[in-house]
Amino acid sequence: MQSQDVAPRPPAASAADPVVDVEQAEAALVEHYPRLVRLAYLVLPPGLGRNRRVLSAHALVQRALPRGRTSTPVIPAQAAGHEGDPGYALVRLRVVRSALEAALPLRRRAWPKRSQLPPLLPQVWGLRLFPRSGGADELALDQRLSALSGPARAAYVLRGLEKLPDGDVRKVLAAAEVTTVDAALKEADGLAAQYALLDSPEFDPCSLQARPTDLMRRRQHTRAALVAGAALVVCGALLGLPGEGWAPDGAAAPPYAQNPAAQAALDPSRLTKVAPAAWEAASRRDFSVWPARGELTSDRALLRRALAVWARPGETVRVSATPGTPSGGPSGPPQLLYAGVVDNARLVILYDGLRIARYAEPKDGTAGAALDFARVDGATGAEASAVVLGRADGNVRYLMAPWVKKAAERDLMKPASGAMALTLTDGVASPLSGPAAQQSGCTSWNVLQVSDGTGTRLLSDLGELVPARLTLGRPGSVRDASGAKELRAWSPYACSLAAMRGQGVRTVNAWQYARQPLPGASGSADWVCTRAETWRGGGTRVLAQFHTPGGVYGAVTAQAENVPACGPRDPHVLAGVLWKSEAGSWYLLAAGSKDTASIRTTGGVKASGEGPLLTAPAEQGAQAELSGTLESGRVIDGLR
Repeated sequence: MQSQDVAPRPPAASAADPVVDVEQAEAALVEHYPRLVRLAYLVLPPGLGRNRRVLSAHALVQRALPRGRTSTPVIPAQAAGHEGDPGYALVRLRVVRSALEAALPLRRRAWPKRSQLPPLLPQVWGLRLFPRSGGADELALDQRLSALSGPARAAYVLRGLEKLPDGDVRKVLAAAEVTTVDAALKEADGLAAQYALLDSPEFDPCSLQARPTDLMRRRQHTRAALVAGAALVVCGALLGLPGEGWAPDGAAAPPYAQNPAAQAALDPSRLTKVAPAAWEAASRRDFSVWPARGELTSDRALLRRALAVWARPGETVRVSATPGTPSGGPSGPPQLLYAGVVDNARLVILYDGLRIARYAEPKDGTAGAALDFARVDGATGAEASAVVLGRADGNVRYLMAPWVKKAAERDLMKPASGAMALTLTDGVASPLSGPAAQQSGCTSWNVLQVSDGTGTRLLSDLGELVPARLTLGRPGSVRDASGAKELRAWSPYACSLAAMRGQGVRTVNAWQYARQPLPGASGSADWVCTRAETWRGGGTRVLAQFHTPGGVYGAVTAQAENVPACGPRDPHVLAGVLWKSEAGSWYLLAAGSKDTASIRTTGGVKASGEGPLLTAPAEQGAQAELSGTLESGRVIDGLR
């Protein structure tokens, strides 16, 4: 009995089709392995679960090699530079066909296809593997893809990931034995063309997070193998206990431990709820004085699910945490900051003194629940002014601190354009366009501007739960980037914030440490150091940037991680760049902070000079090493 979506195998390929050797197919598979695995992961049925989808995607691609010489239909390999590669076209076709076969239901009177069975290899025992979680946009797209049929999902992915026109998509689907090609394309047309999201880490089965399977259950299963009869009795008794089964906790894993502290942390009635005016009399403005807001703060079932998933997330829950943030359960009853509906999802925001935890589930169930963590210990004032509720359609929606009087959206790259006011409803700001909405290039960088009656601050969304605070000035004496002068100073370097996404960034400071005259009376260039401080202390990222007169952007000339340079502990920096004048001559330009007594270069350019600036003739492509001597006599190296 044949499926409605997959037809019998077609007859042998035509002799006119290009013949592919197994070596040629292997070369294409190795070269494009990450892309092929992503393609398989996206086409596989989401009902398999993320762990099995990851392993199945790798297995399908690794089994996609032909056994010998074979022919493949004349279908472009990709629109992005691999046209006419029959090896890639063949491997991709076999991957798509196998992924579609995996979605077919098992039948009683037919042997299952190999792709319909769990993969024997690769296999990882004791671990659950899943891609890194993306934002609300990726979650929503994954849910919408799961609602499509297998052929429609393949059509959408071939359009978006492979950049194939509909004519070539038809050829691939037909070659993959799909009989309902027209219906598949029509069904795929009903889904918004958010093709750029297909390249996100959410759908990358080669960049994975690992979590252990339930360790206690594993040990219990081992003992159960030795005492099977007794284990059956115990398991039956546990399953019969009221209120302790799977259903009440939604997407949470089955309970594995019973102790008073754990039970207290899972009890919605013990959640801390701060009074709305408590912050006015508090000595500190931090998350501990935020009131509980949202229309679902009394929904005990929702709160219990959020607490249970935090304590023991199930296999289908997407868990993400900023670097350095523990993802374990709360040690006691946390504080409730928000519970409500935002962008077709039920959200719960919790705080335990160290972390912000956001639990999200669809309005119509718990399938596809997500749990995100961000470290916020020591956050006060501006750093505790906003939490991301969700991201949808390129927009960001924030929950604001109770002391925030006004909120606005501002384009950091257009300092003279003014700010657009956002409405605040029970602390929830109206959506603003996030910097992540940019699909190509960097033409704008929207930030959140908050005012609390004592001043104005700028916060930038860097893909985490808490936006990063933007400051300006010499390390140790920084100020908020809020005035007209500060906005103009930040404008050329706004796009460099993209390099700091997903790093657990707390603040980003921009410091203009030097101004250097350019050869040939070409004006003066600015040297700026941007330093991102993280919540965990380590993992800092430092960029040295060079901005010439009339330029829109600052060019990154050097970068380093986990170094004290350009920070409060070591407010010194030295960097250089090869620069071409309007006359066509090349120069090495180097600049250090104002207390640099001399600069010396070695390697492809040998030069030295007194003071914090150095200009030396150079050849195009020359490589040089920089070192400087401070007025104190200390020697520093160039940032790299």
